[in-house]
Amino acid sequence: MADTILLPILIPIIAGLIVLAVPDRLRWVKEAIALIAASANLLTTILLFNANMAYIASWAGFGIEFALRLYHFSAFIILAAAAFGFLVILYSMAFLSGKKYAKLFYAYLLITLGFIAGAVLSDHLVSMFFFWEGSLIMLSVLIAIGSKTAFKTAMKAFIILGISDLAMMIGIALFGHLSGTLMISGARIPATGLGGAAFLLLMIGAISKSGSMPFHSWIPDAAIDAPLPFMAVIPAAIEKLLGIYFLTRICLDMFTLEPNSSLSYLLMTIGAITIILAVMMALVQKDYKRLLSYHAISQVGYMILGIGTLVPAGIIGGLFHMLNNAMYKSCLFLTGGAVEKQAGTTDLNKLGGISSKMPITFACYIITALSISGVPPFNGFFSKELVYDGALERGWIFYAAAAIGSFFTAASFLKLGHAAFLKRRGEAVKNVKEAPVVMLVPMVIIALGCILFGVCSYIPINNFIQPVLGAHMSEGHNFSAFPANTMLVVITIIVLIAALLNHIYGVKRSGSGLGAVDHIHYAPVLSTIYDKAQKGLFDPYNMGVWVSNIFSRAAALCDSGIDWTYNIFTVRTADSISGLIRKSHDGNFGSYIIWSLSATVIILIFFLI
Repeated sequence: MADTILLPILIPIIAGLIVLAVPDRLRWVKEAIALIAASANLLTTILLFNANMAYIASWAGFGIEFALRLYHFSAFIILAAAAFGFLVILYSMAFLSGKKYAKLFYAYLLITLGFIAGAVLSDHLVSMFFFWEGSLIMLSVLIAIGSKTAFKTAMKAFIILGISDLAMMIGIALFGHLSGTLMISGARIPATGLGGAAFLLLMIGAISKSGSMPFHSWIPDAAIDAPLPFMAVIPAAIEKLLGIYFLTRICLDMFTLEPNSSLSYLLMTIGAITIILAVMMALVQKDYKRLLSYHAISQVGYMILGIGTLVPAGIIGGLFHMLNNAMYKSCLFLTGGAVEKQAGTTDLNKLGGISSKMPITFACYIITALSISGVPPFNGFFSKELVYDGALERGWIFYAAAAIGSFFTAASFLKLGHAAFLKRRGEAVKNVKEAPVVMLVPMVIIALGCILFGVCSYIPINNFIQPVLGAHMSEGHNFSAFPANTMLVVITIIVLIAALLNHIYGVKRSGSGLGAVDHIHYAPVLSTIYDKAQKGLFDPYNMGVWVSNIFSRAAALCDSGIDWTYNIFTVRTADSISGLIRKSHDGNFGSYIIWSLSATVIILIFFLI
């Protein structure tokens, strides 16, 4: 029975390879195989949810083992990944209809699901890293198939994540050296000294996988270049599930961390900065998908902030937000895909007034926008309140950052909804119709889940989230009830009302929903910062490219200097000296006598000295 733990890995990978082998002329076969495999994978993860099992086999030599462990946390993550994979494949059957890269998308997505399951189930850091890197390769090729210009974005993602994974690999080696084992559940070391360095290196790998700053800049580019279902399932959902899962493991299981430690403050600071900077960029975007992509970055800040508090309320809030974000962010991207499919564009300047034409899509957008904004009683409200509670326990500055992030989140989704769905309908979208049923079903399921996990928040918290903490959980404490800190709830409502008033003011001032935040965008100082940010001047990747260009130019100058020294200066010098020597040999006997006597005098002087 222990072999069944391999099924969530093998089913999607084998199915993905079969899809690749299917000839293009066999229409619907690839979709049928992908949907059947995704369904089987989902059913398997459901049946394995309450199981506890392990699998160990010799692998790669040198004492390295292929070790898998299925327990509550890993079972929860692979179940969520399988569910999102199934829904997005179902959605893609309509969205990718007629796309030349549809077969490649299904194949690579299935293989990605297998690699994600392998990384989550791995209990050995080497096998985990193997699957981790496999998912990176699949991510890159999924971006690359999107368009003719997508290869550059794919390489950008590969380089950014590859560098962070290199840091992670060094961290794995350092952890193994300090603990004496590479088993994830085999040791727990203090995060001090070299242990602290190991934690930092592993943390870099975890937060980069989840899309945190400063490893984020490929995501907005991928939103434009990659197939939209990719955005709905990879950056919006399963990459965050994997990254936050591993971050939680290193914080709770692999290292001993204290709430007042410098590493805890570092995590919270990264989370707070990611929340603010990413949401400020989302606020001014004028493309549906690009706006959502910055929110995909911003929301991970809440997860890192919550886990970084290292207090139960914050950790539970961060993990609950991980699940909630995967739900509403995936659905939001799916609504964007429905708009793109039906209207032919995601440019907010060209959209507008389609709420009556696409009422189900609009309803799903409203529900998920309210969820991500933290409006009660939707799921995002409950997870954010737990993060707020944990952040306030660690310091008001972190709570303030989270609350400010919520203000700008609500403001940007008011702008997006108004611009895309409610403003006067343009000629370009006058013939828009509702999306096909096969696209609507996943959106409706996820939107209903956002309502269910809000109204009945005890279901996910008690069954999925709280058991993760185990011994770290305060005995008898239950976080599934309505937030205990009433004052924080009141502040949240004030923040949301302020965002609504800001939107009303912005619309009245600019005359359009799209210009609802122009008074922020073009405010003194901010306008200059935004202008530079939009040009990519603050992009860490571009900064790295700039530094690399300087280094390469310096190296090229050095190389040219060496070439000039050996190939030009040395040759010309030798030629000049040989020319002088040739001239001195004029065939005159008297000249040779003078040269001989001169040499004799020089030799005598040398010996005398």
